[in-house]
Amino acid sequence: MPKAVAHPTDSRLLERCRCHLVKAAVEHGIELRQNYSREAPRLAAQVGRYAHARQYRRMKKALRTLRSRVGRVMRDVDRQVEQVAETGRVALKELIARVKRILSQKTKDKNKLYALHAPEVECIAKGKARTPYEFGVKVSITTTHTEGLVVGALTDTANGDH
Repeated sequence: MPKAVAHPTDSRLLERCRCHLVKAAVEHGIELRQNYSREAPRLAAQVGRYAHARQYRRMKKALRTLRSRVGRVMRDVDRQVEQVAETGRVALKELIARVKRILSQKTKDKNKLYALHAPEVECIAKGKARTPYEFGVKVSITTTHTEGLVVGALTDTANGDH
C-alpha cells in the first residue's frame, strides 16, 4: 500500500523531529533551555538552497548544525522525561527513541526511518522514470482463482515481522 509520505530529505526530517519534540515538551510541561524555533527552520531551508546550487560543503555544514540542534533539544527532553506523568512518559520515550534513530542513521543504512509519524513505511524502489521511489508498505494478497475473493493478506516488512 503506498503511503502519502514525501521524499525524506534529511533537513526536512530533522526539522520535523525538532517540531515534534518541542510540541511534546510543551504538552507535558517540560521547560526547554532552547527550542531553536528561529534557527532550525532557516537551516533546513538553507540546506535545500545549497544542494540546489551544488554547494555541497556548505550544505553538509548546515545539515551538521541542524543535526546538532535537534540533538540538543532531544537530550534536553530526555533529561527531563522522568518529571512527566506516567501516562505521557511512554509516548515521549518512544518519540525520543525514533529521533535517536533518525539522528544516527546514515545514507546507505538498511531499515531507515523515513517518516517520524509512520515507522512502518519503507522505500519501495520501482525503477521507473516517472516514479523512481514509492514510500509505503509492501503487501501480499492471496485471492481465489475464479471469484477473486481475498483469502489472505500479509505485510512484507524488511525485518521479517508480519
